Amino acid sequence: IPPEGIHLLQQQHTDIISTVEFNHTGELLATGDKGGRVVIFQREQESKNQPHRRGEYNVYSTFQSHEPEFDYLKSLEIEEKINKIRWLPQQNAAYFLLSTNDKTVKLWKVSERGRRPEGYNLKDDDGRIRDPSTITMLRVPVLQPMDLMVEATPRRVFSNAHTYHINSISVNSDYETYMSADDLRINLWNLEITNRSFNIVDIKPANMEELTEVITAAEFHPNQCNTFVYSSSKGTIRLCDMRAAALCDKHSKFFEEPEDPSNRSFFSEIISSISDVKFSHSGRYMMTRDYLTVKVWDLNMESRPLETYQVHDYLRSKLCSLYENDCIFDKFECVWNGSDSVIMTGSYNNFFRMFDRNTKRDVTLEASRENSKPRAILKPRKVCVGGKRRKDEISVDSLDFSKKILHSAWHPSENIIAVAATNNLYIFQDKVN
Repeated sequence: IPPEGIHLLQQQHTDIISTVEFNHTGELLATGDKGGRVVIFQREQESKNQPHRRGEYNVYSTFQSHEPEFDYLKSLEIEEKINKIRWLPQQNAAYFLLSTNDKTVKLWKVSERGRRPEGYNLKDDDGRIRDPSTITMLRVPVLQPMDLMVEATPRRVFSNAHTYHINSISVNSDYETYMSADDLRINLWNLEITNRSFNIVDIKPANMEELTEVITAAEFHPNQCNTFVYSSSKGTIRLCDMRAAALCDKHSKFFEEPEDPSNRSFFSEIISSISDVKFSHSGRYMMTRDYLTVKVWDLNMESRPLETYQVHDYLRSKLCSLYENDCIFDKFECVWNGSDSVIMTGSYNNFFRMFDRNTKRDVTLEASRENSKPRAILKPRKVCVGGKRRKDEISVDSLDFSKKILHSAWHPSENIIAVAATNNLYIFQDKVN
C-alpha cells in the first residue's frame, strides 16, 4: 500500500458492471456489463508535453458480446450479462479475449485497421465493377492510410455444454486450452474446437435431493498446466491434477479450515461459502474470499490458511438483516497486486479494502462520486461499531448496502487498480509527482 496515498485517475459511467479484467501487459482494461456489452479501455501513451497524462485509460472498443436468448426446451430466459472476461496472451498485432454469460463462451478478436487498399484494376474506388474493355493498363493496388478502426469479431462460439450457470472461465498456461465451470461441472475446451469439450469435474449427485454443495469458482495454476483448483459453497477448496485421471472428481489436495465451535451460528454455512479463488502470480499461494474474510493459503499446507484478513468484521452482528435483504449471498472478488505483496477486495458503501502482507497494514478506501475528483487523494475511511463516533468515522448503521464493490482488478505490474462500483468504473493509481 503506497504510504503517500492513492488517487483517482478517472471515472467512467456505464451500465451495471459485472466483470473487470486487465490484459497481460496492463495496456488494456476490459469491462463486461449487465447488458452483454464489452468495453475495452486503452492506456494513453506518454507525451512530452503532458507527462502526467500517462496512465489515463480511454475507450478503445465497445461491442455487444452476448444477446438475450430463450431456451425453448426449458422455457428459460438466458441473460446476456457478462459473467467473466479472460484475456489470452498477445501473439500478434490483434488481441484475443474470452467472454461468457450464463451458458455460452465466445472468443473475440479485437484488431486495428489503419489502412485500406486502393487502385484495383477490375473495380473503381466505389467498388463498382469496371468494364474490361476500358482497362488499358495494369495498376498495382496500394494501401492508403485511413482513420483508425478497431474491429471486434467473434472467432469461436463455445455453446451447449453447460446445464447450469457458468461462474468461471480460466485460460490454461499452455494457452491451448481453457476451462469453464458451472454450479456442478467443470469442462475443458481446446481454443480451436467448439463442438467438443471434456468434462473434468462432475459433482452432480445421482439424486438431486442429496445435493449439499455447489462449485463457486475455479482457476488454472499460473504455470503448471496440469493443476487447477475449484472452491465450493461449503468453504472448501480442492486442488486437482489432470495427470492423475481424466475425470478429476478425486482431488489431490483438500483445503479446509476447521470451524471454531464458539463462532457457530445459523449463518455459519452461508458466510463460509467461497465467492472467489485466485492463485498468486508466483503460483505458490492462493487466496480465497468468503463473506467476512479473505484468506491466503500455502499450496503445501492444507490444514489451515497462512493468513486471514477480516474484511468487514463489524457486519457479524448484522448478519440477520443482511440475510433478510439477500446481501449475505453477494459474491465479492479478490485480487493480488503484481508482486503478490498486497491483496484487495471489496465491501459495502462503495468501500474497498487493501491488506499489505508484509507490513500487516490495512486500509479502507471509498470509491464514490462525492469524494472522487480526478487526482484527489483518497482518505482512509473508518467504520465505528457502537459507542461514540469520531468526526471522520462512519457508523455501521449508516452503511449503504446497495452500494457494493464486487468486481475489481489490479494492473499486472504497476500500482493501478480498477474498481467497479455498480455502474461506475473507477481507476486509481498510487500518487505520482
